Amino acid sequence: MQADPTHPGGGPSDTSGHAASIHNIGYRAYEGARLGRGYARRSLFAQSLRGGYGLGRSARSKVTPMLLFGIMCVPALVVVAVAITTGVDELPVDYRAYASFLAPVIGLYLAAMAPQSVSRDLRFRTVPLYFSRPIERVDYVLAKYAAMAAALFVFTAAPLVVLYAGALLGELDFAEQTRDFSLGLVSVAVLSLVYAGIGLVVAALTPRRGFGVAAIIAVLTIPYFAVSTLQFIASESGGAGDGTAAVGWLGLASPGTLMSGFQAKFLDAPSDFPGGVVPSDAAGLCYLLLVLALVAGSYAALMARYRKAGL
Repeated sequence: MQADPTHPGGGPSDTSGHAASIHNIGYRAYEGARLGRGYARRSLFAQSLRGGYGLGRSARSKVTPMLLFGIMCVPALVVVAVAITTGVDELPVDYRAYASFLAPVIGLYLAAMAPQSVSRDLRFRTVPLYFSRPIERVDYVLAKYAAMAAALFVFTAAPLVVLYAGALLGELDFAEQTRDFSLGLVSVAVLSLVYAGIGLVVAALTPRRGFGVAAIIAVLTIPYFAVSTLQFIASESGGAGDGTAAVGWLGLASPGTLMSGFQAKFLDAPSDFPGGVVPSDAAGLCYLLLVLALVAGSYAALMARYRKAGL
C-alpha cells in the first residue's frame, strides 16, 4: 500500500470521504522553571484551601460554605452587640466554648467540604493542578490535610475574632480577654486538626460524595449523643466519686466529647459535661494521647488509602 502524499497524515487516501488527519493543537515542551516539592505543596495547599470556600469555582459552589460561615459568625455578632449595649463586665459566651455551642454547624461544614476535597481525585484519579515535576504521595496528603485543617480553623476562629474585637470595643479587661482569646484559638486549632483528619478519612473511605457527607455527619453526631446520654446516666446513678470518674472517662468515646474534655482539662474551659465534671489527671492524659493518635492515625490512614488507589 502506498501513502497519499497530499494527505495531512501521510496515510492512504480514504475512499469513503472521511479522511483521517493530524491536527496541531499546540502541545509543546514545558520551558519554565522547575520548582521544587515545597512549591508544589504550597500550590496544592492554596488551591485546596480556596476550594474549601468555593473560591475560584462557580457561584453555586460558594453558596454552602459561605452560608455556613455566616451562620457561624452571626451569634458572635449578636453577643457582641448585646454586650456593648448592656455594658456587661464579661462576654456571655466563653471563647473556648463557642465551637461547642455551634458544633452542628461545624459538622455540616466538614461534611460538605471534606468529600469534595478528596473524593474526586480518588474516584477519577485526577489531580486539579499541573506540576512541572512528579509530586510525591506524602506531599499530596500533607497538602490536603493541612488545607482542610486550615479551612476549619478559619471557619471556627473567625467568630472568636469577632468576639475579641467586640470585647475590646466594649472596654472589657484587656489582659483577661487576650488570655481567653489566645486559649480559644488553641482550642479551635486542635479541634480543626482532629476533625479534619476524621472527615478526610471518612470521605476517602466512602465511594461516593453523597455517602461521604452522610457518613461524616453520622460519625460526628451519633457517638456524641450516645456518649452524652451515658454520661448523664452515670452522673445521675453513680456515686459521687464513681459517677464523676465515669463521666470523664466516657468522654473519650466520641469526637465531640473528646474535644470538650480536652478543653476543660488543658485549656481552662468551662466543662459542658453533666455536673461540670472535669476529667481526672489520668483521664486527661488519655485525652491528650487520643488527640495525638487521631491526628497521626488520620494521616497514616490517608497515606494508606492513596497508596491503595495508586496515587
